[in-house]
Amino acid sequence: MTILRAVLAAMVLLSLSSAAGAADKQSEMNQKAGSSNHARRYVNLQRPASAPQAPFSDAVLIGHTIYVAGRIGLDPQSGNAPANIDDEIRILLDGVQDVLRSGGMTMDDLAYVQVFCTDLTLYGKFNDAYKARFKGEFPARAFIGVASLLRGGHFEIMGIAQQK
Repeated sequence: MTILRAVLAAMVLLSLSSAAGAADKQSEMNQKAGSSNHARRYVNLQRPASAPQAPFSDAVLIGHTIYVAGRIGLDPQSGNAPANIDDEIRILLDGVQDVLRSGGMTMDDLAYVQVFCTDLTLYGKFNDAYKARFKGEFPARAFIGVASLLRGGHFEIMGIAQQK
């Protein structure tokens, strides 16, 4: 009986030792793979004092990945989309670049983009301005037709970028 207890005790100790070693090894692997928890950094551009407080951030940076919230190209004076489509697209893309820059990235760091558009006949005009903002390869992208956008906007863009 004493021998049986000693064998069982040895097996329990061996089992606990193996589990602890496996946990240490998994923790080490997670750190090497970069999967340890990263603090979130909220990226917000400066807005005029008269602008209403929005219940969202312009972007959230976690590790080397930035999640850019939907943006509309609004005229800073009126708070609405400009009447001129080219101006709206320019303001929109400038805003995306500003958010990315605030997170330490560029348009070329974008991996995925979604564009929502109220008039699909503007696809070519948007593409002409959009492609001029990249130096290298283009990110994966969806161009989605929608019925309407806030403040009279024709386009809304959101994306995910990862620092190269």
